[in-house]
Amino acid sequence: MTWRAAGPVRSGFLWIDGDHTYRGAKEDIDLFRPHLASGAIVALHDVLHTFEGPVRVFTEALLDSDEFGPAGLCGSVGWAQYRPSDGRQWRDQRRALRRRVGRLIAFVKEGREPKGFT
Repeated sequence: MTWRAAGPVRSGFLWIDGDHTYRGAKEDIDLFRPHLASGAIVALHDVLHTFEGPVRVFTEALLDSDEFGPAGLCGSVGWAQYRPSDGRQWRDQRRALRRRVGRLIAFVKEGREPKGFT
């Protein structure tokens, strides 16, 4: 999908719920990140699901980035606040969440679905 703004857009909320592949979810973040206002909330649907894209993008692009501050989960939604000037002060909180959420990546990598105890 190619997206182009008619003019400058500064968004306070970005909801990502589209292509659940890693490539698709990463492209959504990469295309829209320049249009986020400081303090904006970025939310990705299906982070806690069987899709690789949302969980990887949440952990790698949001939780690993000092451009984001507070972050958390609400149901299957992963969210983080865009704080490019002071996001690093929440680094320890994001890393703790990343350690927990990042474990899921191995279970859903390349479209595999977790099944039972395997």
